[in-house]
Amino acid sequence: MDKAGRTDLADADEGAPEERAPEEAAPGGEGREEAEGPGEAADGGPEAARPEVPYWLAQVPYFLVLSALAAGTVVVAAAYFKRGPAIIAGALLLAAAFRLLLPEDWVGILAVRRRWIDLLTLVTLAVLLIVLAWVAPQLSS
Repeated sequence: MDKAGRTDLADADEGAPEERAPEEAAPGGEGREEAEGPGEAADGGPEAARPEVPYWLAQVPYFLVLSALAAGTVVVAAAYFKRGPAIIAGALLLAAAFRLLLPEDWVGILAVRRRWIDLLTLVTLAVLLIVLAWVAPQLSS
C-alpha cells in the first residue's frame, strides 16, 4: 500500500465518536455494557452478584462502633479508669473487624485510608488502650 492509501485509511478512522458505530464509539470496551446488563461486572466476578448497599445501611457498622466508644467514654467519666479504656479498645477492635471482614462498600465511613493502614491504626490504638487499662491504678473512693 502506498503512502496516499495509508493517509486515506487514517482519515477514515478519525471520525467523531457519534459518527462511529456503537462498538467503536468508546475505546476500552464501554460499548459492552448494554450486552451484559445492569449491575454485572465485565469479568463476571463477585461484584456481579452483589447488590449495591444503601448509604444508610453502610453506616450501621460506624454507628455501632461510635455507640461503643460513647459507652466507654461514659464509663471513664464515671471514674472507672480500668473498664472504660477496655471498652474503648473493644470498640476499636470491633471497627478493625468490620474493616477486615466487610466489603469496601459496606463499611461506610470506617474506610478512611487503605485497608491495611486502617487495620494497623485501629489495632495499635486498641493495644495501647488495653495496656493503659492494665497499668492504670485503681482509684479508691
